[in-house]
Amino acid sequence: MTTGLITAEQVAVIDPSTGLVIAQVPVGGAADVDRAVCAAQEAGKHWSVTAPEFRAALLDEVAQRIADRMDEFASVITAEMGAPIDNARDVQTQLAIDVFRSYAAIAREFVWDEPLHSGRVRHEPIGVVAAITPWNYPLYLASIKIATALAAGCTVVFKPSLEAPLDAFLLTSTIIDVARDMGAPTGIVNLVCGSGAIVGEAISAHPGVAAVSFTGSTEAGRRVSATASATIKRVGLELGGKSAAIILDDGIDLATALAGALANVYYNSGQTCTACARILVPRSQYDDAVRIAEEITRRWTIGDPRLPGDHIGPIATRAQYNSVVEYLKSGIAEGAQLVIGGVPGDDQVPDHLRGGNWVLPTVFADVRPGMTIEREEIFGPVALLMAYQDDDDAVRIANNSIYGLSGAVWGADYDRVLAVACRLETGRVVINGGAFDVLAPTGGYKQSGNGRELGVHGLREFLEVKSLLMPAVRGATGTQS
Repeated sequence: MTTGLITAEQVAVIDPSTGLVIAQVPVGGAADVDRAVCAAQEAGKHWSVTAPEFRAALLDEVAQRIADRMDEFASVITAEMGAPIDNARDVQTQLAIDVFRSYAAIAREFVWDEPLHSGRVRHEPIGVVAAITPWNYPLYLASIKIATALAAGCTVVFKPSLEAPLDAFLLTSTIIDVARDMGAPTGIVNLVCGSGAIVGEAISAHPGVAAVSFTGSTEAGRRVSATASATIKRVGLELGGKSAAIILDDGIDLATALAGALANVYYNSGQTCTACARILVPRSQYDDAVRIAEEITRRWTIGDPRLPGDHIGPIATRAQYNSVVEYLKSGIAEGAQLVIGGVPGDDQVPDHLRGGNWVLPTVFADVRPGMTIEREEIFGPVALLMAYQDDDDAVRIANNSIYGLSGAVWGADYDRVLAVACRLETGRVVINGGAFDVLAPTGGYKQSGNGRELGVHGLREFLEVKSLLMPAVRGATGTQS
């Protein structure tokens, strides 16, 4: 972890449930990025040639130490970005543990050296990886990038979100402690806090960085890609989404499907890149769907994120809260029907939480293709109900987007469900609420990004491929044009 930052500036970390300052973190600059890259390059001389079994053992130990401090990690996540404590512990922290363990297994099982008829193919670490992460699942998204890079034999310069950076200090210090205890270079992960405009750009442009892995908005991803292009470095982007869930008219229980679809939208206060906020229902069942969605949504409540239970937390940042509120206004202005939800009144928020960023679980009906709320990512607990005529119409509406990150299909006829799922232009499709899998690659089509994360596909993003061509017979020579 980079310490003794040259830049003395600090920035406040705000508890989004109360609006109160809970911490101050140091903000770095371009000079700090340069120091971090140099430290990563030096550590990489040793880490890149370690045995995969050793790297796997280190990743397993990191996973165990996160597990040993699970409650501490979860409490920090809740405080900095407002995820309810159950979410922060059982999902966000547990997923980070699962990711580190998955890459320990992958490092052991991956074929690093493949034989050819007359030669070999080697898979080698690409070099220093820049990991730039957002605030919505801060620990989990950082773990995806860092665990993958370390499994590949790469070292890391890590820039977390300034809005939710506290878990990043816990994670980085944990990795450093494990590295020190196991005799690995402590510079394998280097943390620099700062803004995207300064630290993010300095990392993306740095000639010592071989690959950039970025998760965030499409607008910011365009800038990262442009900045990185000057040095022709590899860039992986997981960006925005406007995903759709299609409920088929094939006999599936409408209430069950809507409950699953709405849970996907409201979870983590709607701050999930892969959330399927556009819920497409058959026109013949549309009025029933609106009524049922309202009934289901009434059971979702806001509440103190420090307490366990079935409630959602605040919007993680004030800027994002303001953005969600503007989308609510836009939906009403453009003719959508606000069925339930919106901004809560003072009587709907406990006194000690009134300074927070609160938006109620919300349903819009009568949403038409082309409306602002239908086209743009809201990133809040806002579900949009849309009607369709038949399967072709549903697929057309779902695919009519600049994004292609995720999708969902609900239905009773498996063959029909699979046929619709395969027509969706997205990086993943969840069928009937299928379980998340840390070995399944995730990433986007179209303007939702480039590259894939998780599983062996994620590992390959940080590897170079080298062909070693040898004479078929000792003493022979060959040419290649």
